[in-house]
Amino acid sequence: MHIKIAMNLTEYSNISMEHSKELMNLAADNIRILAASMVERAKSGHPGGAMGGADFINVLYSEFLTFAPDEPTWRCRDRFFLDPGHMSPMLYSQLALIGNFSIEDLKQFRQWGSPTPGHPEVCPERGIENTSGPLGQGHTYAVGAAIAAKALYARTGNPGFDKEKIYAYISDGGIQEEISQGAGRIAGHLGLNNLIMFFDANEIQLSTETATVISEDTGMKYRSWNWNVIEIDGNDCEQIRAALKEAQREESRPTLIIGHCVMGKGCRKADNTSYERDCKTHGAPLGGDAYVNTIKNLGADPENPFVIRDEVAQMYEERKQDLRKIVAERKAEEKAWAEANADKAALLDDWMAGKLPQIPWDTIEQKPNSPTRNGSANCLALLSQYVPNMIVSSADLCNSDKTDGFLKHATEISRTNFAGGFLQAGVSELTMACVCIGIMLHGGMITAMGTFFVFSDYMKPAIRMAALMEVPVKFVWTHDAFRVGEDGPTHEPVEQEAQIRLMEKLKNHSGNDSVRVFRPCDVHAVTACWKMAMENMSTPTALIFSRQNVNDLPAGTNYKEGVAHGAYAVIQEENPDVILIASGSEVSTLAETATLLKQDGIKARVVSCPSEGLFRRQSKEYQEGLLPKNAKIFGLTAGLPVTFEGLVGGNGKVYGLESFGFSAPYKVLDEKLGYTPQNIHNEVVKFLNE
Repeated sequence: MHIKIAMNLTEYSNISMEHSKELMNLAADNIRILAASMVERAKSGHPGGAMGGADFINVLYSEFLTFAPDEPTWRCRDRFFLDPGHMSPMLYSQLALIGNFSIEDLKQFRQWGSPTPGHPEVCPERGIENTSGPLGQGHTYAVGAAIAAKALYARTGNPGFDKEKIYAYISDGGIQEEISQGAGRIAGHLGLNNLIMFFDANEIQLSTETATVISEDTGMKYRSWNWNVIEIDGNDCEQIRAALKEAQREESRPTLIIGHCVMGKGCRKADNTSYERDCKTHGAPLGGDAYVNTIKNLGADPENPFVIRDEVAQMYEERKQDLRKIVAERKAEEKAWAEANADKAALLDDWMAGKLPQIPWDTIEQKPNSPTRNGSANCLALLSQYVPNMIVSSADLCNSDKTDGFLKHATEISRTNFAGGFLQAGVSELTMACVCIGIMLHGGMITAMGTFFVFSDYMKPAIRMAALMEVPVKFVWTHDAFRVGEDGPTHEPVEQEAQIRLMEKLKNHSGNDSVRVFRPCDVHAVTACWKMAMENMSTPTALIFSRQNVNDLPAGTNYKEGVAHGAYAVIQEENPDVILIASGSEVSTLAETATLLKQDGIKARVVSCPSEGLFRRQSKEYQEGLLPKNAKIFGLTAGLPVTFEGLVGGNGKVYGLESFGFSAPYKVLDEKLGYTPQNIHNEVVKFLNE
């Protein structure tokens, strides 16, 4: 049953005017025509969902969404996050109506070099707030953005952030993805009343009707998470308008609008019968006579479908004129606030520009021979004091991954405390990662998040998306090797380092390493790695730390300069017989091994390589000077041998694990698995004698 909402025309001030139902339907049909035609011209894409969702997005953009027509990146704008990226034709068509895309841009849908790729790629300048594609992640970014808006208002008092609304669009598939539970739980728990999500409940998926795979009461589920739930006909502009008004009035909860939409609304088959509610319209062009009949049914010319109707163009031009007035009023409020709060205003400008304050890294006193996770805790304690726009999160492990170091000068975020700097995400690694990404997509905030390294597996989809969008989140992973010990193989990462270091080899579209990875060799190197992580504002950074104690390296090591090169000598030998290379905990083992080798008259250079990607970006002279091509190079890793095979070269050898770990105290595991200085000495000697 569709519930119709009573309208109060005076309660939402941002409406320029309430357009007639006839005009709104005409505009929605315009979007449908453009969306279907884009897919038809490209010979691939997803027309059905885009056509069903046209009514909602038209109402949102023509009457509700507050943006600056002449300044698309205005920091206090409302934001729209699209979850089902395959519905990009809907978004591109809508953005064409407001002038952010040209008709020619739409005609180039899915083509090389086009600004209209198959799934939207983040571009705030054109009104695209997030890259979307993997279902479930897009609306979770919206949760993060809603947190960011509240956090910025709590920290600065800028009234623009208090008025900002975050809109999300989700589909049946996104609702089914497991991440939706985490996003729904966190948003409801925090009472994010600035978050409004539209659920396109068209009951059609790519392969089946949703009834084949789901029978839950979605509304009841979200109500149990403390959401305001409204159920409407998703193709009725008046019901959409009324629902959005009610959502605007909500003071303590996020809102879910369940819109019962018609997949492929307006579609006709080749025989001119209805093509609506058909799975075949989900992921393929309508084709042939079906396309022709559909365009005619929607009142357009199949020979010239790429047209914005005059009445629609005029409606959106009027909306832009009204928005200019609304934004001018908002900016006047912001200006008055800035004049009364000059220090906060200057700070906010720095935050939005991604500028860091001066951080006195040299004041950190690291306890010698400690777990590198403890070294990370000390860095986070310093950051909690000097970086007030930072939010750190943990998946219910903060006292173990030591992200609780940030709580030294910060408090936990709650529905009554968005000035807090620590987000307790609960056991939800993927959700946590996407929320943190969304916080940074909003702008003005910096995020870091922690869990055990082995559970980075849960986060892989988010890591990839952060890399693709070039969002500089900080991943903090502890318990970095089999030395987790008695917890056994389920908790002992073996293949994870090799997996994440593949991201160092993968370049983003700006030509940078898609993820910057650091695995420091001791607590002093941790400080240098954290410094570089904070200064990296162009890509995500992964920081990998140990649970167990790690011996300090020999005195005199220049960590600051060394880490900046990605790899550096911690024991130097000008003409070594062998070069020993490792990252993390294994470097100290190699340092002890070098002492044993020296007793045999074997000269060994020991190299710490916290970041292979960064090392590969150094000059050829530096790389060759540290790791000569013809040298005998022995690598040691607590992970798969492939981790270092690219660095040791054809003359080299890597000692690593080729199986899962085992359950036992970590010192026993070191002994049983051969990770002792004496055994590595024996392996190096064997290698040199081969």
